[in-house]
Amino acid sequence: MGVSVIDRCNLVILQEQGYEDLAGFLATNKVVITASLPCYLEDNVDKQRGTGTFNASLSALKKFNEPGYGQTESDLQLNLVFNPQGANLPQEQQALGKAYKEHLQTHYRIVFNKLFALTNIPIQRFGSMLISKGLFDGFLQRLKDNYRQENLQDVMCRNTLSVDRQGYLYDCDFNQMLQLQIQKAKPT
Repeated sequence: MGVSVIDRCNLVILQEQGYEDLAGFLATNKVVITASLPCYLEDNVDKQRGTGTFNASLSALKKFNEPGYGQTESDLQLNLVFNPQGANLPQEQQALGKAYKEHLQTHYRIVFNKLFALTNIPIQRFGSMLISKGLFDGFLQRLKDNYRQENLQDVMCRNTLSVDRQGYLYDCDFNQMLQLQIQKAKPT
C-alpha cells in the first residue's frame, strides 16, 4: 500500500513481561522504530527518566540491532529522538547525531539510522512547568526568534497520522498529546 508504519517506541517496554518478542515482531513487519534517548550519557538519561533507564534503553537498542535495525545493509530503520531538558532549544541535529552515533558505537556497539533533534512544544506538563517557573513567555519568544521557514518542509504533521492504542487518529503527535482527534467517533 506504500504506507510506512512507525512505532514511536518506549525503549524500556522491551524489558516488561509480555513484550520480550516485540523487537522480532516489529522487524518481521518492517515497522520503523523511532525511540527517545534523551542523551547518550548514563547520568543525564537517568537524571531525566529515572535510575536504570539508560541501561534498560541500551538493552532495548541491542535487541533492535539483533534482527538488523540500524544496520547499514538492512532496510530496518531505527531512529532516535533527542529533545532538550528545560526551556532550551536542541543543538544542531546533524552534529548531535554524529556525536550520538560515535559514542553509542564506540562504547556500546549500538547503531541506528538517524537522530531527530526536536524542540519541546509548550503544552501539557512542559507548558505547566514553564508557567510555574515564569519561563513561558520567554520560551515562546525564543521559539519565535529561532523560527526558520525551511524547517516547515520536514514537519511530520504534514504527512504523518498518529494512531493511539485505542485506534483514534490524530493529524499530529502533538495533537495526540492534547487529545485533539481527527474524528470524535469511536474507531471500529
